[in-house]
Amino acid sequence: MYHDLTEGKISRSLLLFALPMMAGNLLQQFYNIADTLIVGRVLGSNALAAVGSAYTLMTFLTSIFLGLSMGSGALFSIYKGKNDQDSLRNAIVHAFALIMAVTVLLNVLVYIGIDPILHFLRVPDEVWDGMKAYLLVIFAGIIATSLYNYFSCLLRALGNSTIPLVFLAVSAVLNIGLDLLFVAVLPWGIRGAALATVIAQYVSGIGITLYVLLKCRDLLPSREDLQFNRQILGEIGNLSSMTCVQQSVMNFGILMVQGLVNSFGPVIMAAFAAAVKIDTFAYLPVQDFGNAYSTFIAQNYGAGKKDRIRKGTRESFLISFLFCIVISAVVCIFAAPLMRIFVSAKETAVIASGVRYLRIEGAFYCGIGCLFLLYGYYRAVKKPGMSVILTVISLGTRVALAYILSAYIGETGIWMAIPIGWVFADITGLAYMKFQEK
Repeated sequence: MYHDLTEGKISRSLLLFALPMMAGNLLQQFYNIADTLIVGRVLGSNALAAVGSAYTLMTFLTSIFLGLSMGSGALFSIYKGKNDQDSLRNAIVHAFALIMAVTVLLNVLVYIGIDPILHFLRVPDEVWDGMKAYLLVIFAGIIATSLYNYFSCLLRALGNSTIPLVFLAVSAVLNIGLDLLFVAVLPWGIRGAALATVIAQYVSGIGITLYVLLKCRDLLPSREDLQFNRQILGEIGNLSSMTCVQQSVMNFGILMVQGLVNSFGPVIMAAFAAAVKIDTFAYLPVQDFGNAYSTFIAQNYGAGKKDRIRKGTRESFLISFLFCIVISAVVCIFAAPLMRIFVSAKETAVIASGVRYLRIEGAFYCGIGCLFLLYGYYRAVKKPGMSVILTVISLGTRVALAYILSAYIGETGIWMAIPIGWVFADITGLAYMKFQEK
């Protein structure tokens, strides 16, 4: 089922389209939450630190081909709004070839460079072996993750957000079950946690690929669509590369922060690993709402409906802000119980540091909610370079302040730097949007 976002009531259409995306990505978090929860409880804080640090690295790597898929998805939505089926099919072919080539190259490079990567992340000796063992297995799932992200972005760009949810639901349940089997029952340790995630990733990646091939034959290219088209490839290259840069810069900045966190030792690493899972889980719905809003903008941009874009923008910001206010209150109030979900109550130092992180960052979720909408807007109106600028402002401020403040007030300075970066980027993005309307 495809949603036509160029017609009907805006808020209702957006929420109906966004809800499966929210549910799907919340389920996706169970991949790493299951690892974190089971590893932390069964294998201890050093293993938790290893998995948490690996998660940050994998998020950065995934952001490369996710950015390519999201950029391509914006173009798919624009062609959908224009009702240009020939260009859509041609774009699907070009984007798939580009993204798979980048994925394979990336997969080879990370295996070759695993030791330099660990050195760059300043991984402590007591965590090194566990993190390396985890990464050697988890890297095998990169291709599966790329397949899933490409086809889910394709379906969502055309208005189908339900099917990606179905495949994620199956793989999330499978991941949790295999985690319990491989870590809690069988003595496979940290490698077992990674293997559980990889198997689940291939179930979702291959499953959604087969679905598109069998059920979406109208999207499959004909012989004519396989011909090289310089103009379409150029559009894909522009949108995808800039979105890829935006996603990569964002996660590379987080990776640099991870390196700084690692320098404070296993206790702070474990606190950061658990708190980031809670943090990501908390604001994931507004991130997905931002992606749904981006599809809405792109379809209406293709259809030339400027008034509908302006009205949808006002309604989307209001919805996002209301949600962020509620979730900020919940995270700040229940920070300690949330940390104890992932960390044993005996790990008092880990819990205390995680609570500080959640209460400092969690109070400002409106900042990240606004930023996700701005990313989606500029991607959809073919101004992905602006998203890169906002990311550089946000992450540049965050990284610089994290290193400066932590030298004086310890890890609390790292946590304080995050919302400051969001606010600076929001002010810039909103000001530019207002300027463009004049």
